[in-house]
This record gives sequence, C-alpha cells and structure tokens, in this order.
Amino acid sequence: MENNGFKSGFVALAGKPNVGKSTLINALLGQKVVIVSDKPQTTRNRVNCILTEDHYQIVFVDTPGIHKPIRKIGEYMVNIAINALKGVDLILFIIDAKDGLRNSDLRVAELVDKSKIPTILLVNKVDLVKDKEKINLMTEKIQSLCSNILKTIEISALTGKNLFELKQSIIDLLPEGPQYYPEDMITDKPSRFIISELIREKIFHLTKEEIPHSSGVVIEELKERENGVLYVRAEIYVEKKSQKPIIIGKNGSMIKKIGQLARQDIEELFERKVYLDLYVKVREKWRDDKNILNNVMEYKVEETKDGK
Repeated sequence: MENNGFKSGFVALAGKPNVGKSTLINALLGQKVVIVSDKPQTTRNRVNCILTEDHYQIVFVDTPGIHKPIRKIGEYMVNIAINALKGVDLILFIIDAKDGLRNSDLRVAELVDKSKIPTILLVNKVDLVKDKEKINLMTEKIQSLCSNILKTIEISALTGKNLFELKQSIIDLLPEGPQYYPEDMITDKPSRFIISELIREKIFHLTKEEIPHSSGVVIEELKERENGVLYVRAEIYVEKKSQKPIIIGKNGSMIKKIGQLARQDIEELFERKVYLDLYVKVREKWRDDKNILNNVMEYKVEETKDGK
C-alpha cells in the first residue's frame, strides 16, 4: 500500500491522575471509548484509541495517571504509564490549570524530559481559571523542566476549546507512515475489557469513599444468543465483606442501577440488545494479588509499533 502522504503515529498522554486524559481522548475521537470519572486513578490500564481519517491515523495511548504507588496495583499502573512513553512518536503532557502544579506534575515532567520524545504541553481546564498569570507561571515552570516541549496549547477537554488546533498540531508533527489498524477499529482492547471498564465506571460514579478503588470487574462469560442478544456475565470484586452489601444496595437497588447504566453504554457501543448478569464476590486484598490482577487488569507491558 502506497502512503500518498498518509500520516500515522502513536501519541501517548502523560499526566498525574485526574488531569482529564480520558476525557480528552473521548473528545478527540468524538465518542466514548475510555471511561471517565471525577475520582483519581480511574484508568488502570493502557488503552490504544484509534482515530482514522482519509489522510491520517492517530493512535492515542491512554494511560493511568503517574503517582506514588502504595499497593501492587499502583505499581502496575505506574509501570504501564512509564512504559507507554517509550517508542511513541509524540507525547501530550497534560497539566491541570485549576489544580495548579503539584509534586506529581514535576515527577511526570522528569519522565517526559528523559524520554527525549517530541512533546506538546497541554494546559487543561482553562475554562475554570480566570487568572491568566497563574497559567503562565505553570507553563513556564514545566517548560524549564522539559527541553523537548515543542509548543504549548491551552485547552478544555470538556468544552472543546482549542481541540481543533490540537488535532492539527498532532497531524503536522506525525511522520508519514502506514495505517496500523483497520479504519473501523476504535480501540485495540477486546470486548471483555471494554465491557468490564464500562461496568467499573458506573461503580466509580455511584459509590464513594473506598468502594470505587476497592472494586474490580471480570467478565466471566460473553456470548451472543440465538436471538441476537449479547449475554454478559460479570463478577464485581470487593475487598471486604462490609463492601458487598454497599455494592448490592438495599433490596438490590445499587447493583440494579449499576447494571442499567452499564447496559445502556454497552448497547450503544455494540449496537445490539444486551443482557447483563452481575454478581458481587469478596476477594480479600485482591489489589495485592498478582493472579487476580492479571485477570482484572489484563496486565502486561505492551509493545508499541516495531516492537519499540
């Protein structure tokens, strides 16, 4: 296949937890591909999200926020994020205008600088900040720490501010190359992973305190029935017996709500009717259990193009 000016490449998003990486990817793709929540450390795994147009293909690499890990699951998440910065064509380093610079931003800046990969600095959530001087001081500080920043763009992933400019900047910086994925493919993750993520997102939205981070979802069964309905059997893991009744809710009200909202998203994504069967199981200290983490997170250090 001849290139004919076709551009393509891998673009990794880097930033501390909750800076809006997943929201930005969904906005750039024009549809919901990765889960979002207002709670930090929602993203647990690397997800390649693919935007294909006539003359380009951008593979956005969504990663967990880089933070100081406490549990084994945190170590996995940080390793995934750090490895995602290797062998890509471009990095989008995102900072939060509303939150200001924290030590976690400086840790990310150090990793981005070490990567030596061309980087665009994105100041997200500028719609929430009126103090222009605050934004200028933030960008100056990061630019002084990262020698590989090519340009800075102030954006709002939520309102869409400057996202067209961002997309054009990405395309301009990408090399000519092949189409890595089929044009109708929007993510490299299997259906089981995407469905488990959609269920987990509802748990993040509907529960509070330690419940969201203590929960995990595994798809035990996924099959299409003769009537065309997609049958999904999923297990929700929690760490304590006291957490199980919270997930289930009074008279099953909470798990019913989780199921209803998740099913709507799954049906929209797969464009078919879905029967969703949810079960709750107690798995003590599952976030420190390597065997369970392999199931919940599909953890592995993935390679980028050309095995880099």
